[in-house]
Amino acid sequence: MDAISIYKCLCDRQRLRILNLLRSGPLCVCLLMEILEADQVKMSKQLRYMKGLGMVEGERRAQWMVYRLTDAENPLLVENLKCLQDVAGERRVFRDDLKRLERIRKHSAAPPRTCEKP
Repeated sequence: MDAISIYKCLCDRQRLRILNLLRSGPLCVCLLMEILEADQVKMSKQLRYMKGLGMVEGERRAQWMVYRLTDAENPLLVENLKCLQDVAGERRVFRDDLKRLERIRKHSAAPPRTCEKP
């Protein structure tokens, strides 16, 4: 993963929102779709792009995919994710996404990695 690829990925608002949510742990595509109010095609396209760069990893669970941040220790990516963490506290859109995620998790009897809705 080179610097240009990382910065190309990080210059997209939706991908930043996805990465911010994945910092809290693995999430199913269906939860990402619900929180970001995006359709499955657009969400899958973004996740496939980030997976191709090695930023996220996916695991199939029934008909859905669960994504998480990769364990690969790319120093540039790690530093940019730390920066995203700092910005997330300041920007409303990132805070709102995390609040939606918490509401969904609170109201769901299912573990956070499943795709069952409350």
